[in-house]
Amino acid sequence: MSADASKSSGSVSPTVDFTFDGTPYRVPEGQTVAAALISHGVVSWRHTRVGEQPRGILCGIGVCFDCLITLNGQPNVRACVTRIETGDVVCSQEGCGFGD
Repeated sequence: MSADASKSSGSVSPTVDFTFDGTPYRVPEGQTVAAALISHGVVSWRHTRVGEQPRGILCGIGVCFDCLITLNGQPNVRACVTRIETGDVVCSQEGCGFGD
């Protein structure tokens, strides 16, 4: 099958619906939370405790903890290594995520 024929076959990739800070989004299945947010132009989803500096993805491999989010009520989830799932509620995280 040629590349042009596969484009017209009508196959649709599965998608995932989630919310970020109350706004609904849809992305292709299999993405990390960070990739899903970045694909919609969101590059910062956490603020530091000291100085309230914006943070997003830095290392992309789960080492640095700059990409922490609150996922389904659980704070301190690394967005760069966690896959987004249908129905996930993703929230920006302030500080360490425990209301401090």
